[in-house]
Amino acid sequence: MSGPPVIEVEALRFHYPRRAASVLELDRFEIAAGERILLAGGSGSGKSTLLSLLAGVLLASYGAVRLLGCDWREIAPATRDRRRADHIGYVFQQFNLLGWMTAIDNVVLGSAFSESRTARALGGWGSLERAAREALERMQLPASRWQTRGAELSVGEQQRVAAARALIGRPDLILADEPTSALDEPLRDAFIEALLAASDEAGCALLLVSHDRALEPCFARCVRLNTHSGGSASGAVPAR
Repeated sequence: MSGPPVIEVEALRFHYPRRAASVLELDRFEIAAGERILLAGGSGSGKSTLLSLLAGVLLASYGAVRLLGCDWREIAPATRDRRRADHIGYVFQQFNLLGWMTAIDNVVLGSAFSESRTARALGGWGSLERAAREALERMQLPASRWQTRGAELSVGEQQRVAAARALIGRPDLILADEPTSALDEPLRDAFIEALLAASDEAGCALLLVSHDRALEPCFARCVRLNTHSGGSASGAVPAR
């Protein structure tokens, strides 16, 4: 492997203030460049907490979480915000689109807070709108819907726009938090197929959180967080 992994976790322990018990315990975990991983586990296992730690939204109580070799705890808050915007695309469970903005404009927002992602988008496509159109095409949203306001899109369409927003500007890592939970099986399968193909084409590593075991064959690696009493988690092991 050339260069550091996209993500390195070592001896991670996390607990919330005024709570002695750890919410999450993880001895070692890595994500290689371009790797696609399914993160599984029951309710209370710490899946969403781990995503927040990987993105530097939460900081480890003990141990290290590194993005491209840099420990989140060793940089200032403003630097963390810039680094997150530069290197991570996030697909939220509720999609978090701006309802009054078109699909195109929602996608462009994915690079609005990062000069480096804006530069990559412009370098590849000449304009942010063209880059947004390309991302929507990768996510198989029909062109007839690109100028539709976010509030007028179906749930499946909103999901594709949210994924395109995460992909614009080719971030190093896509984090997706239960993005298929509101979809029926055919829509789920079509979305996962499009997301995997788009992230591969963009060269992004992908970590997708889901409790749906039917998705496991789609991923090169499945990591499972093991739930213990009190909602803590210990270890992450390949599911197969």
